[in-house]
Amino acid sequence: MKITKRSSIQTVASIVCNCLLKHGIDAVLSGGAVVSIYTNNEYESKDLDFISSTNTKTIKKALAGIGFSKSSGRHFTHPDTEYFVEFPKPPLAIGNTPIKEWATQNNKAGKLQLLTPTHSVMDRLAGYFHWNDKQNLDQALMIAKKHPIKIREIEKWSKGEGESEKFEVFRGKLSRNKK
Repeated sequence: MKITKRSSIQTVASIVCNCLLKHGIDAVLSGGAVVSIYTNNEYESKDLDFISSTNTKTIKKALAGIGFSKSSGRHFTHPDTEYFVEFPKPPLAIGNTPIKEWATQNNKAGKLQLLTPTHSVMDRLAGYFHWNDKQNLDQALMIAKKHPIKIREIEKWSKGEGESEKFEVFRGKLSRNKK
C-alpha cells in the first residue's frame, strides 16, 4: 500500500510500522496519534511518535524506501501526507513505568504496534498530572469512553506517580461521562 494525500493517520502509521518491522526495527506508536486512532479523530494529531531503540541512521534508511526523508531535528516528512514521523528517546515508558506490552492492529496497510487503550490513557494522564494540561485529561476521557480500560492499573500507576488526587478527578469525570 502506498501513502497518498488521502491516507488516514492509521494508514500512514501502519505503513511506517510495517516498513520498520520489515527492516528488523521494533517500534511502538505512542502519543497523540494513538489518541487520534482510538477516538476516530475526535482528537486530531499530525505527528506519529514511534518509540524505538534503533539508531536514527538505520531508521532513516528504512523510511527512505517508502518516501520519507529526514527534515529538521527528529522529524521525517513525506511529500504525499501532512503527517510527520518522529522518534522520541526510548525507552517506551509512561512516567516512571516501563511499558513491556502493547496492542497490535492488523489492517490492509500492514501491522501497527501501538499503546493499549489503558496505556494511552496513562500517557495522556501523565501530561495532566505533571503539567496540569487539561487537554490531556480530556483526551484520556475520550479514549476511556470508547474503549475498555483497566482502571485499577491506572489507579496503581497514578499512586506511583504521586497523583492520587488528580486520578480521582479523572475517575469522577469518567463516571459522570458514562451516565
